[in-house]
Amino acid sequence: MKIKIVNKSHHPLPAYATELSAGMDLRANIDEPIVLKPMERRLVPTGLHIALPVGYEAQVRPRSGLALKKGITVLNAPGTVDADYRGDVGVILINLSDEPFTIEDGERIAQMVIARHEHAEFIPVDVLDETERGEGGYGHTGVK
Repeated sequence: MKIKIVNKSHHPLPAYATELSAGMDLRANIDEPIVLKPMERRLVPTGLHIALPVGYEAQVRPRSGLALKKGITVLNAPGTVDADYRGDVGVILINLSDEPFTIEDGERIAQMVIARHEHAEFIPVDVLDETERGEGGYGHTGVK
């Protein structure tokens, strides 16, 4: 799939790290370091503007290493970039650790996955079909 991209940063375009990678790393495009205090959230620009095909979205997700080692994650994970959006692909980061974290220009801060999606049409009805699960949810199967 070919996706048009405008790169207003001075960093390389997102790329897959391995042949079977699902996501591409996104890099911070900032003029000076950002110190993210514990429980602080910030919108971090990437300098990337994309034009996705109709029926696709870009999902912005946390990087597992940053989440595990530093407690840094994407607040609205996964964030969605719609096919008609043309602005900067920003990343809402939050620091869930108890120590400040410094984001440097060019640092890999998130990953982006391109995914197909469908549009749904709701059909109002009075009753839904029965299933074995029924209305059971939120832990109804217990803890093992």
